[in-house]
Amino acid sequence: MTAISLISPSLPMAFMNLLRQLGELRVPGEYSGDLFAGARVVVSTSLDPVGADLIAGLPDSVGLLANVGVGTDNIDLQSAAARGIVVSNTPVVTEDTADLAMALLLATCRRLPDGERILRAGSFAMAQKRPGSRVHGKSLGIVGLGSIGQAMARRASGFSMPVRYWGPRRKPEAEQSTGAEWCPTLTDLLSNSDIVSLHCPLTAHTRHIINRETLTAFRPGAVLINTGRGALIDETSLITALRDGTLGAAGLDVFEFEPLVSPALLELENVVLLPHIGGSTVECRTDMARRVYANIEHFLTEGVPLDPVT
Repeated sequence: MTAISLISPSLPMAFMNLLRQLGELRVPGEYSGDLFAGARVVVSTSLDPVGADLIAGLPDSVGLLANVGVGTDNIDLQSAAARGIVVSNTPVVTEDTADLAMALLLATCRRLPDGERILRAGSFAMAQKRPGSRVHGKSLGIVGLGSIGQAMARRASGFSMPVRYWGPRRKPEAEQSTGAEWCPTLTDLLSNSDIVSLHCPLTAHTRHIINRETLTAFRPGAVLINTGRGALIDETSLITALRDGTLGAAGLDVFEFEPLVSPALLELENVVLLPHIGGSTVECRTDMARRVYANIEHFLTEGVPLDPVT
């Protein structure tokens, strides 16, 4: 029987039962033998580090690393390629993540959590005295006009927001479909945006793309939204900018050291914090589970997954 090994023991039971239809499912803490011995597939999540050492220790039988999530920055792709192991992801989170990014943008600008907190504490009048900032008509800068960035741009159009973007290459077709305007440099984008939303993947080139230097390019009072990856931002520099007023506010669904959250962020009132829930809807989780299943099934029958990552 085909063996499928999980790295994380905390996946939903319904998902694990689905995978059991494809073979023997080995779950950490439940499987008494060598977790990976003879396995054909290893399943990871975005919170599971799959580094060079782990990959080097996998048996030759492993042919697929099936990642639950669209991002694969948790996996050493070069090490996997060197071992001839294919990596797959689940590119079905676009619309739900864009929904969350827009909700986070609105919550941050309008100070919704702050108002609710004060209201729940019993001070209706005080809650009314903490106004937020307008969203409609404000300029939105998108870093990374991939599928999620484009979905965010479409949502912004409903708020009459001029949209600009920056990325490693210009995307004329995306410009036509979203109305987004190309900025030749990141500095140009940051200095001409009231709100900046990060949607680029985490790579060696984008790690700490928001840092002490780039934060100085933001407009006074600008808002930063991050639903991409936490390490896109140097949190130490972010905290300083939020404290000294260089940055007006930030909405964060991801963190540099997650699941740990910097204590200083928890103390700031001009930050809205969420626990990495961009794709956390019942429908999206179901789509992701089905996509992992489909990737593994296609690999076992055809030799390649539906969503290979290069």
